[in-house]
Formats: sequence, structure tokens, C-alpha cells
Amino acid sequence: MKVWVSGALLEVEDARVSVLDHGMTVGDGIFETVKAVHGRPFALTRHLERLVRSAAGLGLPEPDLGEVRHACAAVLAANPMPLGRLRITYTGGLSPLGSDRGTDGPTLVVAVGETVRRPDSTSVITVPWTRNERGALTGLKTTSYAENVVALARAHREGASEALFANTVGQLCEGTGSNVFVVLDGELHTPPLASGCLAGVTRALTVEWTGAKETDLPFDVLDSAEEIFLTSTLRDVQAVVRLDGRGIGEAPGPVTMKAMRVFEERAAADPDPKSL
Repeated sequence: MKVWVSGALLEVEDARVSVLDHGMTVGDGIFETVKAVHGRPFALTRHLERLVRSAAGLGLPEPDLGEVRHACAAVLAANPMPLGRLRITYTGGLSPLGSDRGTDGPTLVVAVGETVRRPDSTSVITVPWTRNERGALTGLKTTSYAENVVALARAHREGASEALFANTVGQLCEGTGSNVFVVLDGELHTPPLASGCLAGVTRALTVEWTGAKETDLPFDVLDSAEEIFLTSTLRDVQAVVRLDGRGIGEAPGPVTMKAMRVFEERAAADPDPKSL
């Protein structure tokens, strides 16, 4: 495997980032995960737009998107595979121990790993911890991911692939690495960005392509929803068939099936759909 590290394409055995990199010592970094099908990234422009927004929110210098695109192309060309998880990581760079940033500038790492198509349906759990819809990192895709690691580990112990969070005021928010949609009275809803959820690229496309409504929803809406599905870069649209150990209707239900079909068709027709 070859990896891009701060300006060069290297064999993975030779790729190095300093132990004093701020991304490692304090989680001062951002990232994007991009699906790549036979070497072609999906929705790369939208992912890079979010990378820029996350950098601004964290106070990092604006990424050089020309370099990032070049790095992505180089890594994908050097590591051919049918379906890949392309990971772009951008950190505060070499810094003193503590919260202050150094002056050497950011670190850029681009890597890709082979993956497989997700199942059409999955099981999820809810967790007692909350998302802070008013936090300094709210809405930013940062490398400060330990909270998600803990919640996802619990999900795996309970035979699920994802864990869902409420926010601090008891509203439905998101999963550890996904957005959530519910069907109520035949209509499709998803929490608004004000709930504290990440502005998922797949979420935005699903809203645009299906007409889903962005709605403040109580966390217990999960108990009454006719259908539930998740969206994310590698899940696309994935039906939830079990929640906290109980079955959910006849999943995938008709609204979920339509969303899955629409997303697949639209994504195939335009591999880099631009923002509205």
C-alpha cells in the first residue's frame, strides 16, 4: 500500500507522522471518508467543501484543495481496488505538548483501504450518552472520535453495527458515524443540523433526492417510527431492522426501499454531485 504524507507518496512502511503531531497528542485534526469505486471517488467535491468548513471551524489553515485532489488521485492510482475507503486526514501538525499549536503548519495524510458493500439492513442500539448541540466542535468532522469508539464498541458487544445518540435536550441526533432517518405516517424525516448532527454528505443527498423533511424529533420517536434507516458514505442508505433488540416492521419498508433505489440510481448517474 502507498500513502500520501505531506507532499509525497510513500510505501506504508515508510510513512511517518511525528509523535508530537497535534492530531495525535490532542486530537487537533479533521478528516473525510470518501467512497471510491474502481478508483473513482464519489461526491469528492462535497467532501472537500466540508473539509474546508471543518478546518475553518477548528481554526486550521484552509487546506490546499489542489494538493488534496492530487493526493487522492495518486493514492487511488497506486492502490487499485474495486471498492475503497479513501481517508483524508488534516491535522494541526508538529506542535508543543499541550493545546497550543506549533508554527510548522498542518499535516496532510491520504490513505485508502479496501472494503466491501454493506448489507441492505442492519441492527442498531441506543446509548445513554448525549451529543452536545452547542459544543465548540458541533458539526465539525474532527479526529476527536473517542466518544464514538466507546459507543460503537458497545453496539458491537450487543450484536449491532451502530449506536444512536440523543442531544442534550432529548432530541434524536445521529449515530457514531451515520445520520438517521425515520418514517412517520408515511413521510420521511431526519433531524436538522441544529440538533447537533454532522452535516453528512450522504444525508444531504438523500434529503435532496427524496424530499425528506428536516424535523426536530424526540429521541423516543424511534419507538414509534414505521421505518428507520441510516445514511453514511459507506452505508449509502441502509435499513434498520432491529433497534435495541426488537424488530422494526417489515424492514426494509417501502419508503426505505424507494430511498435506496433513488440514491443508487442518482449516484450512478452523477459520481460527483455538486452542492445546490
